[in-house]
Amino acid sequence: MNYFDRNTRLLSSLAVIAAFLLTLSMNAMAQDLSKPRTPRRTFQGRIDIRNAHIEDAAPAVNPNTAQGPGPGPIGPGPGCNLFPAPPSVGATVNLSYFGPSPSTVNRSLVGPVQLLNSGPVNATAGTITIPLYLGHMLDGKNVWYILTDTSNSDIADELGLNFSAKLAFTANGARTANFDENNDLVFDKGTVDFSPVRSITPGPVGQEFPPTAYQAGSVGDSNYSPLVQIVNGGGVIYNAPIVAFNVSAGQINFLSGNVDYSLVHDQVVAIDPTNMTVTINLINGFSFGKPVWYMSMDSSIPLAAAIEHNTYAPLQAVLPLGRDDSFSSPIERIFIATNGPEQGACANPLRQGLSADLADGYRPNNVVGGIPTNALDYAPIWDAQLFEWTQDAINKGYRGQLREEFQILTFVQDGLITAPGGKPFTTSGFSINCSIVQRLN
Repeated sequence: MNYFDRNTRLLSSLAVIAAFLLTLSMNAMAQDLSKPRTPRRTFQGRIDIRNAHIEDAAPAVNPNTAQGPGPGPIGPGPGCNLFPAPPSVGATVNLSYFGPSPSTVNRSLVGPVQLLNSGPVNATAGTITIPLYLGHMLDGKNVWYILTDTSNSDIADELGLNFSAKLAFTANGARTANFDENNDLVFDKGTVDFSPVRSITPGPVGQEFPPTAYQAGSVGDSNYSPLVQIVNGGGVIYNAPIVAFNVSAGQINFLSGNVDYSLVHDQVVAIDPTNMTVTINLINGFSFGKPVWYMSMDSSIPLAAAIEHNTYAPLQAVLPLGRDDSFSSPIERIFIATNGPEQGACANPLRQGLSADLADGYRPNNVVGGIPTNALDYAPIWDAQLFEWTQDAINKGYRGQLREEFQILTFVQDGLITAPGGKPFTTSGFSINCSIVQRLN
């Protein structure tokens, strides 16, 4: 590797994981001191590091035709691995001399915070294992789904989900369901076909985005959205993406991996319908300068679904975009570079953007807006705002990795970045369903 010696990188990563474990093991005692509500229940357990695996090479297969989630967030270099260094780096004492992170006292302070608390995060694999739910369509077909976010704060605390006040404004883009006599969900409509074969044909070298052809790996019908409003459950809205449809438990028993992606969502790493758990891949990003991990489950247009390895959800497209934090806005913003630094691939610490993603297969290091613990405006439906560095900024050597919303907006104001093609910066007209899982620092 050009940037890090592999052995040094491994030792550093393991040291960070030790610090990460120490901090997260105390999260069950931590309270968000900024809120008077009952503290959110955290998953009672330790992060599983028994199957530790740190990537040390680029994907062995063509990432643009591969099925499944793509590489995890622990990549082979600083451009594909945002895991923070331990505080002992540069100090004269080892890690054992450092106390727990301030985030164990106040989740808004520096340090790791698990935000989706319905299951354990595997810090070395970059995954989360959460409950798998089984509901049905009106005609009896099986609907296998997960829960990640809700519009009800008390239910969020009870189940360890993310609370999003903005989900209350998403009813127009939600399918509906009712509880049956067993309190299992029966969905009125909205199905997903997982049989399509995901593929992307990148553009020329250095301009891989936009691709010249693409196919999403799973496609919802016109009534499908990951959002569900439970009519006889108080009208509460949940983020409930479908991970498998119209299949029996025996057809999707992939508890050790080797998932059949013609039957199961591409972001699923393992699924166990006997114990009713599913393991989901996590993705690197930033929120207000801090590295985060999130999951990506659905997109409102096929191109985004193909790039994101997720499901095309047509009903999600009815949600209004561009309003950000105004009254009745159902979205928060996600900022996606198109032509960020890509030379050197994962070895480049400034790597970012869709062209980099399509060139090397690792994710683009997107920037999301507010998340729990740093803002009140979190929503799992992200209004995609693509930005492009101007040729003048590139020629002057200004292009780099951006990590914070207002940094991006300031660069727009200063004329350093625009929408693709030099157009005025604004919403790109589509949204992505990305539930926040973990703040890394």
